[in-house]
This record gives sequence, structure tokens and C-alpha cells, in this order.
Amino acid sequence: MASLYKAVSGTKRRRDDDQADKNVSSGPKNRQRVLMLSSRGVTYRQRHLINDLAIMLPHAKKDSKFDTKSKLFMLNELADLYNCNNILFFEARKRQDLYLYLAKAPNGPTAKFHIQNLHTMSELNFTGNCLRGSRPILSFDKTFDGSPHYRLVKELMFHIFGVPRTARKAKPFVDHVIMFSIVDNKVWFRNYQISEAIDTAGSEGSTAVEAESAKTSSSSKKKQLTLSLVEIGPRFVMTLISIVEGSFSGPLIYENKEFVSPNFVRAQYKMGKAALKNKRADKIEMKKVQKVVKAKERKEKGPDPLTDSLLFA
Repeated sequence: MASLYKAVSGTKRRRDDDQADKNVSSGPKNRQRVLMLSSRGVTYRQRHLINDLAIMLPHAKKDSKFDTKSKLFMLNELADLYNCNNILFFEARKRQDLYLYLAKAPNGPTAKFHIQNLHTMSELNFTGNCLRGSRPILSFDKTFDGSPHYRLVKELMFHIFGVPRTARKAKPFVDHVIMFSIVDNKVWFRNYQISEAIDTAGSEGSTAVEAESAKTSSSSKKKQLTLSLVEIGPRFVMTLISIVEGSFSGPLIYENKEFVSPNFVRAQYKMGKAALKNKRADKIEMKKVQKVVKAKERKEKGPDPLTDSLLFA
């Protein structure tokens, strides 16, 4: 009898699974695949950030470092080789600046960002945690819908960070939220765990007799599921620089006029320090010149007639 029940229930379960697969296959399929790679010269923190993002994106293919920085259009051939239609390229400059390219291969568009204030999972040590390979919920700030270029950036991020249901390494769980918000004309990236907790209603503010009666009677227990967000990491801030029409090429369709290059900031800082140093050097030189002029004037005037050597000679 038990074997007959298992056989019947197994066939029913298989039918339900087949029906669910048919429902999934009948709808539009999300076939997004992401090629993730970096240029040479990345630091250890930047490398750890790339590894954290690769763990978060099970539909991404992580490749070795890209040698050249001038012929970025060759990334389209590399994406075609790996059967990817999205590119996530990290470009390191001077071992301190990190730039991010979000591109749709092979026709574009491409958005370029400057990454600042990056912190990896290993250095944050947050208590949040999520299943490796689980699918995230993407949360976008309402500011993304306020301008055309941010709407385009939102669509790019949705294609790249949205894990498809049919991804090979994806797990059928949704246990974390990736949040994109715009503050001070910058895109802030955060990753949170969806934490579930069960609270018993009516446990606070009751007398001892009521609490004892609530324990004895099972019908009086009302459990309520509460959800909270616990940060996992990583976290970083992106500044939009430009958007081009093609994939790493083509005409410029948007440029951030308020963006200041970090090279210019460092140059201004060095020029300020050099100006202070030159001012101190000029002050020291002026003191030396004044000392020489005073000594020459004393020599031209001759000895003071009121000195002791002349008065009591």
C-alpha cells in the first residue's frame, strides 16, 4: 500500500512539475548573460569587489584580465565567443581609480561610471547573509524615472543585475535585495538580506494570568511574520560620466558636465601644497635678505659712539 501511494504521489508531483515548467516556458524567456572582466592594474580591494559581484551574479561569466585599454570594442568579439549579451568591464587607472562600463553587446548602448568609496564583504563584516546563487529583488529609486539618461541606466542595470529564472547556476530562492538609489547625482549600490522573524502577538502588556492562560490555550496564540533588511555588502558609489550609443563606440548621447576627473582633483591638491611650500620658501628667503641688508647698513654707519669701548677708552 505504501509503495502504491508513493508511486501515485510521485506521478502527481511530476505532473505538477511538468505543468509548472510549461507555464514558465510559455512566457517570455529572459536570456541575459553577463561577461565580467577587468583590465590590468587592479588593486586587491578592487579585485575582491569584482569577486563579490561575480558571486552575486550566477548568470555571469568571469574572464581573465583584458590587456588593452584603447581597443575596448574588441570586448564585443569576446562576448560573442562566450555567448553573452551584456558586458561588465572594470578599468583600473594609476592603481587608484576604478571605472565601470555597463554595455549591451553588440549594438550598445554603453554607460561609463567612476566608482568611489568601495567596500568589500570581507572588510565590512556585516551580519547579513544570503544563499549563493539565489535571485535578487532589484529596487530602484524613483529618481531613475525622472530623467531619460537615468531611465536608460536603470534598464541596463536591470538586464545585468537581474538574474534570469533559467540561469544554469541560479537557485530557485529570492532572499536578498539589491538597491540602487540616487543621492547627490550619484548612484549608491547596497545589498541587503531579507530576514524573517516570527513574533507572537499580544505577548507584551499582558498580566501574568493572561500570559499563563495564553500558554495553556493554543487557540489564543497568533504568530505574525515580520520582515527586515540586514546589509550584506559590498557597497560602493558610482558617478555617471557618459553614455555612448554603440557598444564601446559610437556617438555620445549623454555627458555629465558636473563630473570632475580625479586626476584634476589630485593636480589641484598638489598645486595647493606646492603654493604653500613656495610661500614658506619665499618667506625664509625674505628673512635672509633682510638680515643681509641690516648687516650692510650697520657696517656703513660705522661703530656706535655710545658703546662702552669708545666711552671708556
